[in-house]
Amino acid sequence: MAAKIRKGDRVQVLTGKDKGRQGEVIKVEPTEGRALVQGINMVKRHQKPQGMGRPGGIIEKEASIDLSNLALLDPTSGKPTRVGFKVLEDGKKVRVAKASGEVLDA
Repeated sequence: MAAKIRKGDRVQVLTGKDKGRQGEVIKVEPTEGRALVQGINMVKRHQKPQGMGRPGGIIEKEASIDLSNLALLDPTSGKPTRVGFKVLEDGKKVRVAKASGEVLDA
């Protein structure tokens, strides 16, 4: 199945503790159906010191969130939208915002 959400996309969280917050996708894991979004779903982890480069302590980092809980933001209105696909005249398959019909891939 083609990826509806990709790295670098602006998304909004639909459910959970961060509902309504927006961020940029850092990483997508299609086999697990999850994504990392910058500043969303922050968790605290206890980390041992790893030599001189990484000190130990409690660090905060992003945890993955299920793709079903994310919606892509429409580039024209800035509101969440569903994603569809369209084949252009030159044969290229692109993602399209359902709300405005705008092409999402540059």
